[in-house]
Amino acid sequence: MTIKYELIKKSTETNARLGKITTPHGEIDTPIFMPVGTRATVKTMTPEEVKDLGAQIILSNTYHLYLKPGHELIEEAGGLHRFMNWNGPILTDSGGFQVFSLGDLRKIREEGVEFRSHIDGSKHFISPEKAIEIQNALGSDIMMCFDECVSYPADYEYTKQSMERTTRWAQRCKDHHKDWDKQGLFGIVQGGMYRDLREQSVQDLLAMDFSGYAIGGLSVGEPMETMCEVLDYTTPLLPEDKPRYLMGVGTPDYLFEAVIRGVDMADCVLPTRIARNGTAMTTQGKIVIRNAKYSKDFSKLDPDCDCYTCKNYSRAYIRHLFNVDEILALRLTTIHNLRFLIRTMENIREAIKNDNLLEYKDEFYKNYGYSED
Repeated sequence: MTIKYELIKKSTETNARLGKITTPHGEIDTPIFMPVGTRATVKTMTPEEVKDLGAQIILSNTYHLYLKPGHELIEEAGGLHRFMNWNGPILTDSGGFQVFSLGDLRKIREEGVEFRSHIDGSKHFISPEKAIEIQNALGSDIMMCFDECVSYPADYEYTKQSMERTTRWAQRCKDHHKDWDKQGLFGIVQGGMYRDLREQSVQDLLAMDFSGYAIGGLSVGEPMETMCEVLDYTTPLLPEDKPRYLMGVGTPDYLFEAVIRGVDMADCVLPTRIARNGTAMTTQGKIVIRNAKYSKDFSKLDPDCDCYTCKNYSRAYIRHLFNVDEILALRLTTIHNLRFLIRTMENIREAIKNDNLLEYKDEFYKNYGYSED
């Protein structure tokens, strides 16, 4: 397989792992946070800027790129890497979560999902085979199987039917994927909040021998305690010689809790989305930079941050930019939030290396304002 995982060190105090993933477009140090470039761009950022922040891999969205500009056009351009001028690793999701999010605009059946575009209402159909064809055309390093993400809460019988269908779809995805030397394929563990379903999902997917395994169906509205419980009994079932990816988490506390339970990869649109709304993540907690109390605050967003924004601009200036609707405001807060999470993960990797992850977590939580209760 083209995706290889090397376990470098296991934490002596938690289930955290220090590792390295090798892909056709470079190596990734894990645990890692992946910035999201939904439509072949991390919003407001150039690829060079994203790389300078320390990002080693980005995620793009199959559903959105299928609708616009179309996977055929991207393939004609030479693939997603060339199209967006990103020469590092790319992971593409399958589009399953976006289709799930459409609600009444989609109809799920065994063959696949029929849905209406959120853009113009046009009808489309994505099957497991179609999801693989789209991702093959995009040329990502890591592709995801097409799955169904159930809502929270969901009853046991529906969750069971959904998990079993996701398993059948995973087999169809694997059967349809041909060029394993160029693109890896991850299976996605489903099963909602039910332990026996999660265990069955893992068992079935392991038998298919994917390049790596994702844990889906979490961070969909359930309490953090529930997410942690699911990770506690799911992650240890996954193989030690394959990457483990928790889909859709991007707040510092969720990242810490995931890593402590053995997760290697995570992604989320949250840091860039809240940045565009004027919220900055800092080592002292989140701040809403639009607030009037920052109008004469000439300190930087975060005294402990080494990003371009914090090196050059004050809170007062960034607040001014937001209040006069200048695009630079969105860019500066996006730069900061992404660097904040990437740097946090760098520190987590160093803490695993030095066997003091829990000490670092406690210090981080105390400063950020998280409670252990």
